[in-house]
Amino acid sequence: MKVVQFTIPVSSESSIMVQEDKLPHFYNHLHRHNETQLTWIIKGEGTLIAGTCMQRFQSGDIYILGANQPHLFKSDPVYFEKNSHKDIHALTLFVDLRGPFGKILDLPEMSNVKKFMEATRKGLQVPASHQHDIMKKMLLVKEARNGIRLSFFIQLLQNLSRIKQYKSLSTTHTESSITESEGLRMNDIYQYTMTHYTENITLKQIADVAHLTPQAFCRYFKKHTLKTYVAFLNEVRINEACKKIVAENFDSLAAVAYQSGFNNAVTFNRVFKKITGQPPKKFLTEYMQKVN
Repeated sequence: MKVVQFTIPVSSESSIMVQEDKLPHFYNHLHRHNETQLTWIIKGEGTLIAGTCMQRFQSGDIYILGANQPHLFKSDPVYFEKNSHKDIHALTLFVDLRGPFGKILDLPEMSNVKKFMEATRKGLQVPASHQHDIMKKMLLVKEARNGIRLSFFIQLLQNLSRIKQYKSLSTTHTESSITESEGLRMNDIYQYTMTHYTENITLKQIADVAHLTPQAFCRYFKKHTLKTYVAFLNEVRINEACKKIVAENFDSLAAVAYQSGFNNAVTFNRVFKKITGQPPKKFLTEYMQKVN
């Protein structure tokens, strides 16, 4: 099902939608919806694309996705393998600020929360130091009903609004300008890239996927992602390289380079440092120090 605009089935008896997913993998296509979304990854690993951000997600992560912000939680390839025993578990809360709950934010006591909710349009990641507290608050919302659920949800938002160290998932709020047909096209581009990142993807190949000329594709991709396609492709490759290093699934860093789609170790080292801020050898050393 390749759709962009989702309709979250919020009950007329509740302004807060609670959804718990226990599935073989996350929904596999770029999509968006009118509701602001708070998702706790209880179990699962993969790649998150939201706005101008592309990064690894893992168990324990908590994300706030803005209304109509296109996003994709793409589970790692192992989740799609035949006879895979992997599965995912996530708890998500949805709220439509255009509905009745939006009027609550106009109360003077909710001014800080309203300001915070406006900041969620770009997407935010909850800092690790606050994850445990937010998890507990989300479980209270999940288990409660009626007015008690609403009360717990407001308390949850109050807690979220007091956190200062959020990581923004997008550098700008341009997502709402993406039409449904453009969303489908971007989904095809993302899917093709994350499937073929180990190959030598030419500009003509990826432009053909988008049904554009190479020149038009470059302008199109830069307009909607604020980055070049080569920069995005390198992010995908480095993201996969980091996954291999963390999983200790490699014989050498040179092997990681080639398995991630780079033709030589020199380019791999340069791009790795540019994206992560440190060379792969240092990344590996610091990771090993953390786990040992």
